[in-house]
Amino acid sequence: MPNDESEPVTTAPPPEQPDKQPDGQPEFKSSITDEQWEAFQREVAAGGEGAAAPAEPSARARMVARQLGAQDEAARSGGRRRWRRRKAAQSQPASPPGWRTGPAWQEFNRTRSRGRQAWSAVGVLLAVALALVAVRPSLLLDRLPGHAADAAAAEATASQLPAETVQPSSAPSEVDQPGLPTLDHPFLGSPAASWADGADAIELPTAKAVGGLSKEDVALALRRTKEFLVATSLNPAVLRGGQPDKAFALLNLKDFSLLSQLHRALDKPTRTNDPLTLFSRFDPDEVKPAGDVVKVRGHMTFAAAESGQVRVQADYTFVYPLVKADGDSDVVARTIIRREVKMILADPKRWTVTPGRMVLEQWNAAFYNDECGIYDGYFHPTFPLDTASGSPATGKAEDPYDRSHPLSDGSESDAKECGTTTRT
Repeated sequence: MPNDESEPVTTAPPPEQPDKQPDGQPEFKSSITDEQWEAFQREVAAGGEGAAAPAEPSARARMVARQLGAQDEAARSGGRRRWRRRKAAQSQPASPPGWRTGPAWQEFNRTRSRGRQAWSAVGVLLAVALALVAVRPSLLLDRLPGHAADAAAAEATASQLPAETVQPSSAPSEVDQPGLPTLDHPFLGSPAASWADGADAIELPTAKAVGGLSKEDVALALRRTKEFLVATSLNPAVLRGGQPDKAFALLNLKDFSLLSQLHRALDKPTRTNDPLTLFSRFDPDEVKPAGDVVKVRGHMTFAAAESGQVRVQADYTFVYPLVKADGDSDVVARTIIRREVKMILADPKRWTVTPGRMVLEQWNAAFYNDECGIYDGYFHPTFPLDTASGSPATGKAEDPYDRSHPLSDGSESDAKECGTTTRT
């Protein structure tokens, strides 16, 4: 509620913690003989350290192309989900239409054998070999000539893009040197390879006085918004399923209904009150981060809101590489989350707010490579060769790296469907 006084907002930092009241796949032709492949598969199945792939001038390139083709086909079969959540300043958030997305990685389609008799003769052995390679692709890929060098070269040539300052006009093109992600190169084959890392990617615009607030007040609003994005989407403890306490410590304590709603979402998540609309959380019993780097791209702007208020709008995409938590699999999957948030810093002399804390006005989110129909408060990425356990993805396909349009552009009919994603 407006007050009559008009002194500037305080820049006092918020306390540490808030009050918690509140098939198929086309057959890939090869000049390698069946005998050569059989010998190779026996060595792989036996876990032979010296097993080497049969030599052939283009064998490595074709093998990678086949797997990439399977991955591309898989990406088109499962999904993305979106959520929208809006809240007018100092009022309760509206119920979200509920965009939800399913798996972007579905089961790889195995290449068919040349004949039933050949499959019968080596079927068991080949199945074992395929399973081993699926769990640990380095058994095969690391032995293909030049694979490690190509991965390193692709990473080296993916020079970092300049910071994004405005919304791009188109989606990023396909990468020049595609490849399968590995533990050493988890962003290989992704446009995110050229994005900046983590919090460093969230660059703040130059502050200036607006809306009756000083330059220092606006700078505080920008910093608080960045801190909120880091606390909700980059904090290692939160990514591993922890509580986003640092994020709560930045929000207006007097918005009791919102704080209560968010705490309920974390304690008892539901379809209509899902904490993933704001917080990036993965089940630590299911997956773990593949390394310490999350790639991030986006931009932040600000403008005057009502008198004595500055509104900060942030639009960022986060790319999380993940591996399964159990066993020693080195198969990497990527889950991609795009978030839009609008936050307001208001003068406490004019508005009923906690000094130095942010009013969360509006938030939207889109999730890619996440199972459909699961509302337990965690993202559930799908890995190659895994069968999706969630609901089927029936909605339209989207490119998770396309930042050329706002999330709010989606129609209400799209918002009710679990869609598909074209790449991860």
